[in-house]
Amino acid sequence: MTDQASLLNQLRLDRDAGRDARGRATQGAVADEPIAAPHSWLKAVIAGAAIVGIAAVGFAAVRFADDSAEQSSSGVAAVQETAPPASPSSAAAPAASILDASGYVVARRQATVSAKITGKVAAVLIEEGQRVEAGETIARLDDANARAQVAQAEALVEQQRANLTAARVAFDNAVPTFNRTMAQFAGAFVSAQVFDEAKASYDAARAYLDVAARALEVAQASLAIAQRNLDDTVVRAPFAGIVTVKAAQEGEMVSPVSAGGGFTRTGIGTVVDMDSLEVEVDVSENFISRVQTGQPAAITLNAYPDRRIPGRVVAIIPTADRAKATVKVRVGFAARDAGVLPEMGARVAFLRAETD
Repeated sequence: MTDQASLLNQLRLDRDAGRDARGRATQGAVADEPIAAPHSWLKAVIAGAAIVGIAAVGFAAVRFADDSAEQSSSGVAAVQETAPPASPSSAAAPAASILDASGYVVARRQATVSAKITGKVAAVLIEEGQRVEAGETIARLDDANARAQVAQAEALVEQQRANLTAARVAFDNAVPTFNRTMAQFAGAFVSAQVFDEAKASYDAARAYLDVAARALEVAQASLAIAQRNLDDTVVRAPFAGIVTVKAAQEGEMVSPVSAGGGFTRTGIGTVVDMDSLEVEVDVSENFISRVQTGQPAAITLNAYPDRRIPGRVVAIIPTADRAKATVKVRVGFAARDAGVLPEMGARVAFLRAETD
């Protein structure tokens, strides 16, 4: 037991004696060095870890402050770039959308122009993208046969006019003869048979004059038809617009009806009135109560997703689609926009009506 106590006393540390001012073990404390050295190493490790932790916290704080400043400055730039400029006349915010719907741009006024008669195309005077005015010539058909019919009708008119002149001369000659015979018959100078013959000649001359006059009218009507057929060889634009399709070429046959086993064209080209463009959208019948005629709307085209074009509800088609459970709504543009083209995809945001 004495030996064990002695060994324990040797292992006991003397914290007050045996250290110099720097905290290092003195020469007289040689027995304490094996325990004091590991304790000092542990304190050094803990102190180093604390210093590293403080440095990391300080670095993170500085980096967070820099990131916050950068995000703040970039956020202001984004707002300045995307926010619309304030209008000097109105400081109110844009009206909120109460319903969105998708559809397509359509033209209320477009026509596939064709000839009124069947014929061979002699010239096509249009190209895609060309603007035409109302009544402008866009194509011509071969008019050789039509001109021949006009010449024939004109000759027939002249013939009937000559017949009318002959009938009028005959009637003019028959009138005095009948008047004289009638006077003689009244004075009993001629028989009734002579009077009847004179009257028959008079009636025949008057009837022949009427027939000649009607025949001349028929000939003139035939001339008008022939002239109209000649005019129909010239195809004209029905209204002002832009040519979107050129369907026929020189030398092809065109007809107002489909014929020829697919080798006959039914149209010369398609003309679209760009001032009549609007958007047609399908609105679910569950939400159609939110839409009213005259309601303001904002139109966004798929081709220009960053542009909002003002519009207004033109009409709500008074029928529903049973298969899709939707109602078609027409939305017109507030102003003409050259970038809007037929058949473009569009999205319409129906806005709340303006309140005074």
